Amino acid sequence: MRSRNWTIGITGLSALLVLGMVIYRTAFGKSVGLGEMVTLGAIMMLFMSTVTWGTKADQDHVREDEELGRKITEQSSKLGYFLLTFFILIAVAIDHWMHEEPSLLLLSLLGLSMVILPFLEWIQMRKYRLSE
Repeated sequence: MRSRNWTIGITGLSALLVLGMVIYRTAFGKSVGLGEMVTLGAIMMLFMSTVTWGTKADQDHVREDEELGRKITEQSSKLGYFLLTFFILIAVAIDHWMHEEPSLLLLSLLGLSMVILPFLEWIQMRKYRLSE
């Protein structure tokens, strides 16, 4: 429990520092690059994972490797997939509104996001069919 609290504190503080740096750079007209965004995303992933899941020593939280944890992960992943597809659709619409013609890269990403879930489900179904 104690190491979990330390991890939450350190990752939370790190996320606030990186977010503060991004806000500072934006406020003063400096560019914010891929490195800052990837760093912020990675730290936030670690922070949210630490806050969400328990450990073997910590029995009052759900563990990721338990049945309930796997079910939560599956449902969250599917919801996250649909939300990401929706946000990409919104980005395509905004890009089309701003530039009169949407970006080919954004349109390709939207098409890929709409096809990837059914394709992966098909692959998983084939894997189970072959193992019978």
